[in-house]
Amino acid sequence: MTNGQKDTLFILVKSLSKSEKRQFKLYVGRLGGNTDSKFLALFNLMDKMSEYDEQVILKSGIVKKQQLSNLKAHLYKQVLVSLRLNPTHQNVRFQIREQLDFATILYHKGLYKQSLKMLDRAKNIAIDNEEKNMAYEIVELEKVIETQYITRSIENRADELSVQAKELSMQNVIASKLSNLSLQLYGIMLKTGYVKSDEESQVITKYFYDRIPEYDIEKLGFREKLWLYKAHLWYSFLVQDFLGCYKYSNKWVNLFYKNPNMISLNPVFFLKGNNYLLESMFLIKHRTKFRETVEKLEETLAWEKFPKNDNVEALSFLYIYNNKLNLHFLEGRFAEGEYLVEDILTGLEAHKNRIDAHHVMVFYYKIACLYFGMGENKQCITYLKKIIDNRTLKMREDLLCFSRVLSLVAHYEAGMDYHLDVQLRSTYKFLIKMNDLHEVQKEMIKFLRRLGDIYPHEIKKEFIKLHKELKKYENHPYEKRAFLYLDILSWLESRIENRPIAEIIKEKSEELIR
Repeated sequence: MTNGQKDTLFILVKSLSKSEKRQFKLYVGRLGGNTDSKFLALFNLMDKMSEYDEQVILKSGIVKKQQLSNLKAHLYKQVLVSLRLNPTHQNVRFQIREQLDFATILYHKGLYKQSLKMLDRAKNIAIDNEEKNMAYEIVELEKVIETQYITRSIENRADELSVQAKELSMQNVIASKLSNLSLQLYGIMLKTGYVKSDEESQVITKYFYDRIPEYDIEKLGFREKLWLYKAHLWYSFLVQDFLGCYKYSNKWVNLFYKNPNMISLNPVFFLKGNNYLLESMFLIKHRTKFRETVEKLEETLAWEKFPKNDNVEALSFLYIYNNKLNLHFLEGRFAEGEYLVEDILTGLEAHKNRIDAHHVMVFYYKIACLYFGMGENKQCITYLKKIIDNRTLKMREDLLCFSRVLSLVAHYEAGMDYHLDVQLRSTYKFLIKMNDLHEVQKEMIKFLRRLGDIYPHEIKKEFIKLHKELKKYENHPYEKRAFLYLDILSWLESRIENRPIAEIIKEKSEELIR
């Protein structure tokens, strides 16, 4: 049996909606001879399968084993052709490419004037919609036609096309340099993570400013500004300048709201910009603006013209629910957020082929934090166990680290201390193996090592001692991120003051907006 999760054709067939399946069958049946074709029979069989099983296909008699690979490839192509014809998957880019294809056909038939007229119309659409790579391609074809056939349609045509090609080329070069820089910074983030010292910060700063191209902001179009803000955003994330993150993610999102037609044309960039904006506000604890941004995003997603496709729906689910959880964390309203858990689990199942395993684990961690804030420690432990027991997924070390630490704290809170010594040793060994331990993590290791030897009547004194040590890192430029994964300070305060952690966090949240 082949793993259905890895069979690309099976995943594609299962991703189709009822209307897309109906359209595919109509597309195949447009010629009478196709109604009994092997690839349609294979499609119908795979549509009925709950899991991909090659043996079931071979036993059906549709195809022999040596022909199966070719038949699957043919079916895959036909499904894509059918989807391409579906109006719901078409947008301005499809229209431009279609006009360019038609113009090329007319050119090859020697109908130059008709071809140029169609190219000019397609070029204007491309420029209006910031599709400058396609606009440049169109201009280049216009130049080819003009050099082979003197149309005399417009005076100084050669000069006009040359100037237009030069302007588009310059804009494309700037956009390319900015997008390359953005991608390189993202690669550094994945490889080394956030800067951990002034020296690393200086290296990244030099790297960024050595590579950012010269530009005149007044001459930049939508696309160039988008990449400019994105490059600045990644630089700000890397150096942990969270106010800078807020500034440039806000510029990114406002750029879309000032150009609403770009939202439907670039929904993924719009969604990602909003997610980065919300993440930035979470990092700086901008609670009021956070709620407003989530509500505005949901309103925009409800627009009739907002694209509805599988990728957009999966990303919308991911970003909306992730940030709804963050909102409850910011406000200290843990119990009120419990309703989200069922919606999240349902959504994860619905989008299981489009949301990677790492993001699933992040959801589990946040659900665990929600239950911890509610005082439901056994539920918290259940979701943390899903992360800790996952041996096949290579996750960020910080997520694994704080999952283990929170699990220890939750076991302690739940009174489940009969295996605490074993857990302590396991967590201690894991933390020691981690690369580039932060000071917060080192202090946690010291505390964990002492925990087994502390008498019950001394525990409060130890909590106060740990709180004092960790408090000095709360606003440290390279240590403060640790408290975003696990608000250990609020937990310590709740133990010292003998009050619920939700109450402590809620009070802090209210103080921030006074």
